[in-house]
Amino acid sequence: MRYSDDIIEEVRTKNDIVDVISQYVKLQRKGSSYFGLCPFHNEKSPSFSVSPGKQMYYCFGCGAGGNVFTFVMEYENFTFVEAMQYLAERASVELPKVDYSKEAKEAADKKAALLEINKLAAQYFYYQLRRQNGQKAWKYLVERGLTEETMKKFGLGYSDKYSDDLYKYLKGKGYKDEVLRDSGLFNVDERRGMYDKFWNRVIFPIMDVNSRVIGFGGRVMGDGKPKYLNSPETKIFDKSRNLYGLNAARTTRRKYLIVCEGYMDVITMHQAGFTNAVASLGTALTSGHASLLKRYTQEVRLLYDSDEAGIRAALRGIPILREAGVATRVVNLAPYKDPDEFIKALGAEAFQERLDRAVNGFLFRVQAAQKNYNLSDPQGKTEFFHQVAEMLLEFPEELERSNYIEAIAQEYRISPEELKRAVSRQAMKGTVAERRMVPKETRKSKGQKENGAQKAQKLMLTWLANEPETYSTVKKYLGPEDFTTELYRRVAGMLFEQLEDGQVSLARLLNPFTDSEEQTEITSLFHADIHLESQEEKNRAFADALIRIKENSLREQTEKLAPTDIEGLQRLIQEKKKLGEMSRRRGELHISFE
Repeated sequence: MRYSDDIIEEVRTKNDIVDVISQYVKLQRKGSSYFGLCPFHNEKSPSFSVSPGKQMYYCFGCGAGGNVFTFVMEYENFTFVEAMQYLAERASVELPKVDYSKEAKEAADKKAALLEINKLAAQYFYYQLRRQNGQKAWKYLVERGLTEETMKKFGLGYSDKYSDDLYKYLKGKGYKDEVLRDSGLFNVDERRGMYDKFWNRVIFPIMDVNSRVIGFGGRVMGDGKPKYLNSPETKIFDKSRNLYGLNAARTTRRKYLIVCEGYMDVITMHQAGFTNAVASLGTALTSGHASLLKRYTQEVRLLYDSDEAGIRAALRGIPILREAGVATRVVNLAPYKDPDEFIKALGAEAFQERLDRAVNGFLFRVQAAQKNYNLSDPQGKTEFFHQVAEMLLEFPEELERSNYIEAIAQEYRISPEELKRAVSRQAMKGTVAERRMVPKETRKSKGQKENGAQKAQKLMLTWLANEPETYSTVKKYLGPEDFTTELYRRVAGMLFEQLEDGQVSLARLLNPFTDSEEQTEITSLFHADIHLESQEEKNRAFADALIRIKENSLREQTEKLAPTDIEGLQRLIQEKKKLGEMSRRRGELHISFE
């Protein structure tokens, strides 16, 4: 059992995809669609499109795509049922009680089991910290200035020096090796079998925004390597879309959030009263982090370590946050390395002063760029202003750009008019800010490379979806049964039905599919690359695709035909004769796209 098609469609139609995705991604209208930075891979130029007409999204960089259900499932790591419940609540649609399908139940059970395992592990580590064996770790945390109340608030714990303690504990709870392996809490090798990933470490539970434990970080006691160890990514833990401490910081009354580097920085700041602090989880700030921050604040103060690595991290993070629509300021803690060290040395009041003096993110980038040039040398000064002019082109709004030009002109003693002219000259050249960049990251296909028949089927579905007027020609030669790839055949069947009824809704086609990977693959069927300039080229390509699909279909039917099936054999002979006639008249076939 699953939700009825009618209730699924009601929830979908009451959640406009542009409105939903706008909560996560900054979108700008271009023609009939909206574009923004893809939240599923890091990119510098927007290749993520949202179509209000189709009620679908598609990333031309990584191939992510689907309807509003797909997006919520992918972004929030929800099952289909969870996405339904979330969107139904958003649209004030009352859902009937429903039995899970086998697949949905298995996915929900798997996720629930992983969450329960992580919860039990967190409780176990918490208990170990307060036992005799955990005294070394307890002493370490106390010496770092943490109170018992703070340790409790963040659920800090300890993993014993024995590398099978947690494994034995969870096995005693009845969990099998298969699900324990998927939890990310254990390593496996041929010699030792399965054993604890975390041992002899202070443990920092990682929680999602709903305070569910989804992973762990561990700081080694002693000189072991690595010093810090994090859980790998699992079905419930995606480090590029979660922030440490956000479950506590999201309810802050402060108007901005502080983004720093490590667990201890967050914990120290919260203890000192700065309850708006969060940290990325052992990775650079991503567009997923930026979208997540956008849900809870309009401004971020970047507070990375004051060394070169920290400066580089800030410089990488500023444009990402800006593209997400989040204002950014950078805090300078020099000569102290990090918030923990600063607060211990100078206290909370001095720390607040540094927060108040935070530098505008763009001006921070300008200051960082200036260090690469000798401003006492005329050539160096000229090159510096050329780079600044190029950076200023990142602002599409003239008013905002002018304000920054005035600020920079005042700071570096240059005429605002001269700087404006430099910006105009850079714009004429076509700078990197104006170019469409190809994303470095792409989603890898899990299957084999498409063959010619599959490409033809995909192309045909794209044509039918985008130009439904071609259906009157297609149905003379093809039926859904001619699409030999199973998924394509299912989609073709539903699309042909919609075309017959004259009511095409691509987003609705995804409703029967509850797996996000299937939804993404189906979406890609309607976004095949078609680079054809003339009507003649279109006609020829269309006829070629049609004939290839039919040839492949008849080939497969022939292979499967039973020797005793005389009627089937006669039908195939007639179909092949018809195909032969089509092929001979290929050049005469006229496919109307008008």
